[in-house]
Amino acid sequence: MRWLSSEQPRLAGKQSVRVHTGTGRDTRHDLYQDRRTYVWNNDRDTATLRNNDGRTIAVKAWARRH
Repeated sequence: MRWLSSEQPRLAGKQSVRVHTGTGRDTRHDLYQDRRTYVWNNDRDTATLRNNDGRTIAVKAWARRH
């Protein structure tokens, strides 16, 4: 998900935020994408956090074990 430049959330050092794919009301601690369809794959997926320069800050990946 990408935000328009005027809407980009800004995090201070060591601050955290939860990103939800469903609908809801944005707060300081929770951001909602307001999607009504599936976003994540059922068997594996990856979320990437990047800074304003596009540099990767954090990556979280998961895969179902068979």
